[in-house]
Amino acid sequence: MSGDRPEISYEQAREELIEVVRKLEAGGTTLEESLALWERGEELATTCQHWLDGARERLTKAQATHEQKPN
Repeated sequence: MSGDRPEISYEQAREELIEVVRKLEAGGTTLEESLALWERGEELATTCQHWLDGARERLTKAQATHEQKPN
């Protein structure tokens, strides 16, 4: 990852994570392949969480700014 932002979008990470889970659930992979998929899934889950945390922070800031403005 470069800087504060992940290299891929939330949507890309989520879609790839779904595919990783499907492959793991389907089975038929070697132990090494399963471990690689698991590791990639962990990376993707972290990326998704990073995006969600950033969105939550932006929303909180926007709400605080809105509440501070006089009517």
